[in-house]
Amino acid sequence: MLFAVHLLLLLAGPLSVAGKQLQPEHGVEDHHANSSRQALLGAAEGSPSLRIAPGNTDFALNLYHLVSSQRAGQNIFFSPLSISAGLAMLSLGARSHTKDQILKHLGFNLTQLPEPTIHQGFRHLLHKLGHPSSGMEAHLGSSLFLSQDLELVPAFLNDTAAFYNASVFHANFREPVEAARLINEHVREGTRGKISDLIANLSPSTQLVLVNYIYFKALWEKPFPLFKTKPSDFHVDENTVIQVPMMIQEREMHRYFHDRHLPCSVLHLDYKGGALALLILPDPGKMAEVEEVLTPEMLRRWNRLLHKLGPGRKLELHFPKFSITTSYVLDQILPLLGFTDLLSPQADFSGIIKQGHLQVPKGFHKATLDVNEFGTEAAAATSFVAFLSAVRKDPHVLKFNRPFLMAILSPDKHNILFLGKIVNPLKL
Repeated sequence: MLFAVHLLLLLAGPLSVAGKQLQPEHGVEDHHANSSRQALLGAAEGSPSLRIAPGNTDFALNLYHLVSSQRAGQNIFFSPLSISAGLAMLSLGARSHTKDQILKHLGFNLTQLPEPTIHQGFRHLLHKLGHPSSGMEAHLGSSLFLSQDLELVPAFLNDTAAFYNASVFHANFREPVEAARLINEHVREGTRGKISDLIANLSPSTQLVLVNYIYFKALWEKPFPLFKTKPSDFHVDENTVIQVPMMIQEREMHRYFHDRHLPCSVLHLDYKGGALALLILPDPGKMAEVEEVLTPEMLRRWNRLLHKLGPGRKLELHFPKFSITTSYVLDQILPLLGFTDLLSPQADFSGIIKQGHLQVPKGFHKATLDVNEFGTEAAAATSFVAFLSAVRKDPHVLKFNRPFLMAILSPDKHNILFLGKIVNPLKL
């Protein structure tokens, strides 16, 4: 008998299992994996995470432009990597046109980048992010929460474990309030308390929850002196000026330049552990003009020019200290990016469950960003639920006292972990 299975897909920060409340399912790894999995595991090594970086960047910027068009004058901050990794993991159980559509609109050309290489790339990136590093903590991982009477396809469990480090837990969705509490607690612990109350409620008919989580905390390579932070003007727009705590560095060496062809300044701020913040400060009133040319090619150009600067030059830097939180309804966004099958009744996820029809009609994403004198802390969670100065006079002074763009890049400098636009640092 055909039945509908309700799916919840979460994307969040690092995994910290609440062992007393949720016990992982044992025996997920099948030593007699099918040929599909063997093909995936047999993907070429080399630098697989670099091979998926162009697709991840395309997806990140496409999503940014869409969100920006919908949220004029608002803060934007999200983890494109969290969303793309969760969708890529979901594609392991998708079939036919649904699978092709997911991978295509994640930015991958299957004629140039075979599916095995895509999953190998995410596995490689996940491993590199999880590698211990002094001054930086970063994790990207996944979990499956399933109803006790739900029978999943073994290959799906094997592949999600092999490529996305997915752990399996049982949850009683017939008690939706308790199930939501357990999942929220899982996400809260995984993101070190940064993401909480992601799910307000669940339907009793929910059968499966997929969770992807990302968490990032890093110290600045050159921290800001605490005693120099002071209140300063921040120009939200032509008519709105607010007071924000402004951090100040005097005469530190940084790689930065003012673009000769575009009305903006570009700055690299390095984190300990190899990650970096790419910061773009449009000239007054020129945000829209800079956003219009925000493409993968422009990011590569800026990075190439910054790299040519070597160690950089001395700079007096003013940068706001702030904390923001953003939320998005993905089922209203993803179809506009081409994911029309994913959230429709026509979606084919027959590679996840042995019988029945899986639907994913709802999606949510929540992200937080904290920037202070010592460094940056950021986390993101997503759920799919079924059921400077006004005039730049001194080239050696850079003041982020107006809206700016910010991307946090992985240690390989090619994958965007977080992306956003800070319009009002005081707007939570």
